[in-house]
Amino acid sequence: MVRFVSYNTQFCTGLDGYTDIDRIAAEIASADVMALQEIDRHWQRTGHVDQADALAERFPDYHWAYGPGVDVDASYCEPNGRLVNRRRQFGNMVLARWPILMVRNHLLPKLHLRSPLSLQRAALETVVALPDGPCRVVSVHLAHAASSERLLQIERLMEILETAPRDGGAWSGTDYAPGWGLDAPPQPQPARSIVMGDFNCEPNSREYTRLCGSVDPAFGPLSTCDGLTDAWMIRDNNGETDGATYGFDDRPHRLDYILLTNQLVERLSSIWVDGDAVGSDHKPVWAEFNI
Repeated sequence: MVRFVSYNTQFCTGLDGYTDIDRIAAEIASADVMALQEIDRHWQRTGHVDQADALAERFPDYHWAYGPGVDVDASYCEPNGRLVNRRRQFGNMVLARWPILMVRNHLLPKLHLRSPLSLQRAALETVVALPDGPCRVVSVHLAHAASSERLLQIERLMEILETAPRDGGAWSGTDYAPGWGLDAPPQPQPARSIVMGDFNCEPNSREYTRLCGSVDPAFGPLSTCDGLTDAWMIRDNNGETDGATYGFDDRPHRLDYILLTNQLVERLSSIWVDGDAVGSDHKPVWAEFNI
């Protein structure tokens, strides 16, 4: 059994206003594979802490990867004049008990909105060597302000998932100089994928339909040939509007998902939301697979 969790950590800051990396780490400690969003590196609001490194330190036996969406200058000079070259970043993270064979960070389409906060978003694509073989694990965070922007981002995400198994990954080929293969050959590019993150859309949205297909009131999810499967909807006792992960406008919202390609649907054992978690303004989504 392999346990996955997806958690928008709100830069490890809870509704109580306190930033606490240890609290987040404790809430996800039993997971084998973690997809995290909103991880800060060197922001004043979180004490200039490198939260990616700090989380990695708390899971010393895990492999990890980080991919920023926002990446801007945070360099400074020490009193002696020495330049410290540092980046202020905001992005996604994956941690796994097993090796992360490949990493690619995909920047998603961005619109310059007139007044709302508009951030560069990203999808962190990794290939994790699970016990039964490699699996693509993606940690993603879509735009919060505009449906039109999310739809553009989803089109790009779907393109990445469709082409990834055949595009060769980070590097590929058979005719290359010996030095390229000294460390390892090109890594496998599996078709099966788990896409986890904060999609900032609800099941009744156009964005959700593009990702997972329509949901019929009588028959439930209607699969599409090029879509993903919402793991929450596989379980018979889970309704479309259950599984809330975020609250605003005095009602709960389901914004965070674990989405699967067809190869993993039959492997899903259970899925749940940790309603007791307090480390962020979101709740983590968990899933176990027979792997």
